[in-house]
Amino acid sequence: MDAKRTVRSVTANSSCRRYPTPRHRILVFSLVVSFLCSPKYIRCRYWCLKSYLPPPTSHLLSMGKALLWAFASLALLHGALAIGQTSCVSFQSSAGAFAVVNNKKAAPILISADEWPGVQLAAADFVADIQRVTDAKPSLTNATSTNFASAKSSLPIIVGTLGKSSLIEQVVNATKLDVSSIQGNWESFMALVVNNPLPGVESAYVIIGADKRGTIFALYDHSEQFGVSPWYWWADVPTTKHAALFVSKSGCSHGSPSVKYRGIFLNDEQPALQNWAADKFTNGTGAALTGSPFNHLFYTKLFELILRMKANYLWPAIWGSAFAIDDTQNQPLADYYGVVMGTSHQEPMMRSTPNEFTFFGKGPWDYTSNSANINQYWLEGAQRAKPFESVYTLGMRGFGDLPLSEDTNIALLQSVIANQTEILTSVYGNTTDVSEIPQIWALYKEVEGYYDDGMRVPEYVTLLWSDDNWGNVRRFPTVAERNRTGGAGVYYHLDYVGDPRDYKWITTTQIEKIYEQMSIAIDRQADRLWILNVGDLKPYEREIEFFISYGWNATRWAPDNLSSFVTQWATREFDLTASTAATVTQIVGNLTRFNARRKPELLNSTTYSLTNYREADNVLAAWETLEAASTSIYNSMSSAMKPAFFQLVHHPVIASNNVAKLLVNAGLNNMRASQARLSTNQLADTVEQLFEKDYDIEQQYDTLLDGKWNHMMDQTHLGYYYWQQPMANTMPAISRVQSRKQALAGAMRIIPEGTLGAWPGDNPNQCAQGYSCPPPTITLDNFSPIKDRYIDVSAGGPSSFTFTASSNVPWLKLSTTKGSITATAPEQRVFASIPDWTQLKAGANNAIITFTATASGQPPLSVPVTLVATKNALASGFKGFVEGTGVISIEAAHATRNTAAQGISWTELPGYGRTLSGVTPLPHTDATFAAGAGPTLEYDFFNFNTLQGGKLNVIIHMSPSLNSNTDDQPLAYSLQIDSQAPVKVVPIGPEVPGGLPAGWTGLDGWVANAIIATPTTFSNISPGAHTLKISMIEPAVVIQKIIINASGLQPSYLGPPESVKV
Repeated sequence: MDAKRTVRSVTANSSCRRYPTPRHRILVFSLVVSFLCSPKYIRCRYWCLKSYLPPPTSHLLSMGKALLWAFASLALLHGALAIGQTSCVSFQSSAGAFAVVNNKKAAPILISADEWPGVQLAAADFVADIQRVTDAKPSLTNATSTNFASAKSSLPIIVGTLGKSSLIEQVVNATKLDVSSIQGNWESFMALVVNNPLPGVESAYVIIGADKRGTIFALYDHSEQFGVSPWYWWADVPTTKHAALFVSKSGCSHGSPSVKYRGIFLNDEQPALQNWAADKFTNGTGAALTGSPFNHLFYTKLFELILRMKANYLWPAIWGSAFAIDDTQNQPLADYYGVVMGTSHQEPMMRSTPNEFTFFGKGPWDYTSNSANINQYWLEGAQRAKPFESVYTLGMRGFGDLPLSEDTNIALLQSVIANQTEILTSVYGNTTDVSEIPQIWALYKEVEGYYDDGMRVPEYVTLLWSDDNWGNVRRFPTVAERNRTGGAGVYYHLDYVGDPRDYKWITTTQIEKIYEQMSIAIDRQADRLWILNVGDLKPYEREIEFFISYGWNATRWAPDNLSSFVTQWATREFDLTASTAATVTQIVGNLTRFNARRKPELLNSTTYSLTNYREADNVLAAWETLEAASTSIYNSMSSAMKPAFFQLVHHPVIASNNVAKLLVNAGLNNMRASQARLSTNQLADTVEQLFEKDYDIEQQYDTLLDGKWNHMMDQTHLGYYYWQQPMANTMPAISRVQSRKQALAGAMRIIPEGTLGAWPGDNPNQCAQGYSCPPPTITLDNFSPIKDRYIDVSAGGPSSFTFTASSNVPWLKLSTTKGSITATAPEQRVFASIPDWTQLKAGANNAIITFTATASGQPPLSVPVTLVATKNALASGFKGFVEGTGVISIEAAHATRNTAAQGISWTELPGYGRTLSGVTPLPHTDATFAAGAGPTLEYDFFNFNTLQGGKLNVIIHMSPSLNSNTDDQPLAYSLQIDSQAPVKVVPIGPEVPGGLPAGWTGLDGWVANAIIATPTTFSNISPGAHTLKISMIEPAVVIQKIIINASGLQPSYLGPPESVKV
């Protein structure tokens, strides 16, 4: 073993051991960060965030070795591969440790024959997992009080469930083991070394669950810590080998989860998941009635994954499928494994509607005219589900996930639920209190409107609030709603089919967004049931696991350690060094940030400005950097590791980058065609190549591992004509110019930065008149965040030419003063900059840059470009953000001062949002404030200009969020400049019951743009130093960026780059 690849830690009993793989090195770092950044150490949060992932990533440990090792004993009391958990597993022996495998010998595993079947299955997986890691296979014995001979020669592992396992009962009774910490606590478990647990057995490692899933989760928890990923099959994650496995004497334990029911929903499964399942789990013929490929062979694979992630609940695939009738083994096997079944928001009473009603129902799906037949249909569903653990969906929607008819009234729907209650009472009998049967009412779309209009259900029914299908939860429980015995939950989406456009191709959801929304759910007690719409399951693996992990234990994650989830995930999945895991964290963070800015399905060729702030260029450059980083890691991996990394990281990076390049180049192509530039044709060729490459990348995924995941990337994503997916990918429109014909205005085209115009000749973007326009002008000032300006010199046809560029002033520097343009090299970019602003006088300074072209057989062609350089001066001693090119742009996290109120302060959500991060008032409480009285952020800025009449326009970029505390308490904050009166800002107006507020939908709506930009105008502002104050009024506001327009703001998608700060 290479000594350089070890880290050292002090165990709880002060003996030393070594952790020889990169996974353990990153564990030290991750857990140290988690410790330092825990809420108890609130003052070091900012330092922690800055030091956690500083660029370059090779400096991950720049905090200093002394600090790292000072806390290493805290971090590595145990060793682990599991995410966010306190570990009880190590790979080296230490005093008191129990040997699971040592010297190629595995401890035998004992389980009671009367144990739950799901625990028996998990125990068999536990055996297989130990063998995956060590190549040693433990024996697994159904033991009784007299039949455990193997345990007398080797120290055993004893597994069982309180109240079920006779073996565990004997251990507890014989040893007086204290199990009070888990007894009666839903899905909790404990594990520890117990002396003399059985007659003749000196010692054993005893794993006890409070209930069947408590035991199942205990086993899978250990398996994950051994190094077996929950995704070992579903994402082909290899298992790192170890010669030995040990568990600590005190073992591992976990109390009841933060959220009782944590589940996933397979939805919108055509074309990808359905085609893939048909290929892998059928002989070409699906279920007899529906043709569905989702049989028990498919679902048992899924059940195992669900339980390994510590989820417990499933809404099965619905489109063209009917879980209970497609394969009669599906429903009993779910219960056998230990998975709680439900049905979606549109499928009441454990029936797959509309599919089952189409086959077995009588009459129309109309409760007004056909209630008897519909009640019978529901009765049969409840009777079928009674033997199994289920959560019943109540209520009624129209066929095909549509609203009921317009004349449906609340009285009718309340009678629906009353009759469903009677059905459950009749099916379960008088021995079961109907209030103890898990039931939900999904407040989705128009159903929430019924609630808003006064409809109510029994208080033991869980109110399942929904997001807007785009990750923004519509409502959380108010104070008055939090004492309901049924509690509340959340239905959340990673995938959606509907307005303004489908998104179901690639990962587009930030973990930071999930955390921000679901942490409010925790704080407002919407914690009874969480269900996640996962579409085809892949490619959302990482985000699914975070959602479930957060529901399993919400106390583990906070804004200041959230990125460590991805770092630990990358370490577990890919066995990476600390620096490489940190790089993967940055890759994943930027991948999901770039795709969340605007879903790829919503991108078009002009989403990002082609002319202002170099926005499109910067977006493409960032994607290229991301792909280069991912490619470097991918190429360095072993052949065994590459398939997992490709699926989970590399494919979404290269596929998304390709789409971004395709669309931006299409936009540049069309722009250049309007500018009579020959390079139009090269860009057309590039677009065609990128369009075909999109399919090449899809094929690379489909052929991975001999086609194991063939069809999983079938989803179309290019060329949407309306909200629904296109039937074929369509290339964006491109233009061409005649390559052999010269532009009318001559051989040379001059295109300055910041304009769609081109000179010489006429162009509608040169001036308002559109013809006989003056030469172009560009501007620059000494506080511009972009320090230079460019001018493109382009071919206007097939004629080659040479050009010169000259300036009439000495203080202007040109990146080149001459060049050559040909049909094969038709573009050259010339940058103009001012190296020394001291050479300029205060105020405006004009320079003329003259471009002169010489082409064979043509007269010389000259185009002058005026550059106006403005030298501004700050007041002495000012510190803060400075106006550049007429704008002050500030990332919200970069406040000058942050003042708390009532224990609440604005807190950064690192990595969240479109550009850098978000800030939000934390902790979440029900406190509200008058304008200007709440927690306050202050930003010192200096402006040289104003809008007409001494005005400034302050534009706040707020994350899309709904008035989740009802429209009676809408999201709000206040703005104030200097000592002016604070202005209350309410960004989101009221909604009709069950609807969405104005501005929310549409291709240019708030969710499409992933931002709410709210302008507020301030008057009586003079040039000089000022302070902008943002104060909390209502909780749950997340602000990303502040833009102050002082006369120079230009259109762009992301807004101007951040201003210079002095």
